[in-house]
Amino acid sequence: MSKQNKEFFEAVNMMEKERGIPAEFLYDRIKTAVLTQVKKLNDCEEENVGCEINPEKNILRIFVKKTVVETVEKPTIELTVEQAQELKKNAKLGDVIEVDLDPKEFGRITAQSTKHAIRSGLRDAEKGIMLKEFQSKQQEIVNAKVVRIDPVTGNATVEIGKSEAILPKNEQVEGEILHEGDTVKVYIIEARVTDKGPKAMISRRHPNLIRRLFEEEVPELFDGTVTIEAVSREAGARTKMAVFSKDADIDPVGACIGSRGQRVEKIVELLGGEKIDIVKYSEDPTEFVAAALAPADVLKVEIVNEQEKSCQVTVPDNQLSLAIGNKGQNARLAARLTGWKIDIKPESGFYEG
Repeated sequence: MSKQNKEFFEAVNMMEKERGIPAEFLYDRIKTAVLTQVKKLNDCEEENVGCEINPEKNILRIFVKKTVVETVEKPTIELTVEQAQELKKNAKLGDVIEVDLDPKEFGRITAQSTKHAIRSGLRDAEKGIMLKEFQSKQQEIVNAKVVRIDPVTGNATVEIGKSEAILPKNEQVEGEILHEGDTVKVYIIEARVTDKGPKAMISRRHPNLIRRLFEEEVPELFDGTVTIEAVSREAGARTKMAVFSKDADIDPVGACIGSRGQRVEKIVELLGGEKIDIVKYSEDPTEFVAAALAPADVLKVEIVNEQEKSCQVTVPDNQLSLAIGNKGQNARLAARLTGWKIDIKPESGFYEG
């Protein structure tokens, strides 16, 4: 029995090391499953059965508590004086004797119900660990390793630490092709419990991915000297980010771009060449809208309706297409960044046909 016990404890310890699941958690689960099985086999109540697990002393015992009676009516929980005295010499009527399961029954229970308990315990523990891991990284960016790509949906299964999550096709960057084995940065939008267990909603398209990348790269953002006031993004193509500093001596745009553009270039590289416009935020909407339309030059911004947040912007004739952008992208991103409806017109008042 001691050899069997040793193997049992070694197996649990191995699971603790490999899966990171506390041995005590597994022992509790095993104990519960064993007691349930023994109760069922002996048709008795919880107080009639016992299980002792002591890894320090290498003890694994499963027993039934039997009452010493004159006439046995229920052998599973009763025994005669003679039977009791074989186990305990001075046993008498009314005593309760702990009777260890015989080796065959013991082996069957440990091989079946205990295995099942370990399996279910592992699942529950892993779910708990997974949820805790996801929640600790909620609204942060993490490295994720691509392990599978569904050929039908295009969804990617990724490993985040010891857990797995799904990166849906519609949360992947347009035009980006992922391969098994790739390591990519993802943003954990939310972690929650579903019917199928813990689930992390992750994205490579979310604007906050840009925020977190810059916060990792720019010390002034990390310490709060510079703040990101707004981000608008069309993943894979272009991002606009508005930054601000209360310290007049600090250029918030320059801090994010870095010396010779090194900081922004590093992030552009991580995003596969996505263009990033960094502009200075202003509480004055005319200044903010003008800055948001970069790289186009703006001559004038007129507020049309302050309640509806609509404005008209005048640009030099030769800057009109730049201000609007390819398929309207620059104007669209500027509108999202500022929260204003922007109508762009050329200085001459005439639009090219």
